[in-house]
Order: sequence, then C-alpha cells, then structure tokens
Amino acid sequence: MFVNKRLLHENGMQQVEERGRVRLMIEGRVQGVFFRASTFEQATQLGLKGWVRNCPDGSVEVVAEGEKKKIDDLVSWCHHGPPRAHVGNVKLQWENFQNEFQDFRIRRQ
Repeated sequence: MFVNKRLLHENGMQQVEERGRVRLMIEGRVQGVFFRASTFEQATQLGLKGWVRNCPDGSVEVVAEGEKKKIDDLVSWCHHGPPRAHVGNVKLQWENFQNEFQDFRIRRQ
C-alpha cells in the first residue's frame, strides 16, 4: 500500500496525516438494498472523496480517498453494509493516493 503523508500544523503542534486510496468490490446481496446510498452517506460523514457504483455482475464497487483511518472505518462498515444487505465478500485493493476527487458521488454505471 502506498500512503501519502501530509504535515499538518494545528495549535503550534505538528501532526502527520496519512492519506490513502482504496478500491473495494463488495459481493453478496448488495444491490437493491440501498448499499450505494448508504455508502455515500458513510463516506460523506467520514469526509472521504471518491465514488460508489453498481456493477453488472451484481457487486458494488467503491473507490475512496482520504485520511487512512477514515478509509479503514469505511472498509469495516462495508463488511456488513446497511441493514438489508448480506455481504458475502469484500475484495480490497490499496492504490496510490491521487487526490483525484472533489467529493463523494454515486455513479450510475
């Protein structure tokens, strides 16, 4: 995994923020159960940027960038998803942080 580190200055203190990017493929009963909308809400609340979409094979794909800890929180949430979802498998691939997105969106294919 490639993690980008950014030095932050707050109240005279220096902190290092680790930023990353992840691509997730979520399999199971994850379409028609508000998985995309719920992922959008989770990612937005966590301050992540990227997108979520349904795939033709019935899975859901997520690309998210931001603070590493927040990405970890989203990944954990994706292992169960919203109440009506039944997640069978989550494939995770770490990618280079690209600072590509302005916000988090739901993609329509």
